[in-house]
Amino acid sequence: MDYLLFIFLLAIFLGFELISKVPSTLHTPLMSGANAISGITIVGALVAAGSAGSDVLTTVLGTLAVVFATINVVGGYLVTDRMLEMFKQKPGQQK
Repeated sequence: MDYLLFIFLLAIFLGFELISKVPSTLHTPLMSGANAISGITIVGALVAAGSAGSDVLTTVLGTLAVVFATINVVGGYLVTDRMLEMFKQKPGQQK
């Protein structure tokens, strides 16, 4: 258990350090790529939540993982779509 807690805390620290070093112009494209990873998380969470013979804790954690990963994917795509709308030309505008 201590080993898993150490890995979790290390992942939090590493994630914070990596995200804080990303320039704002690259943040949204990287977030869009992270949506694919969250899609994989959804598949794994669905397997965990729906596995036969699992205990209640596994089902609850799997369900929470599905909810949070879905929020991440939908929010990421909404932000990416909004960013791409900023680069579209308005009718009548020239480059």
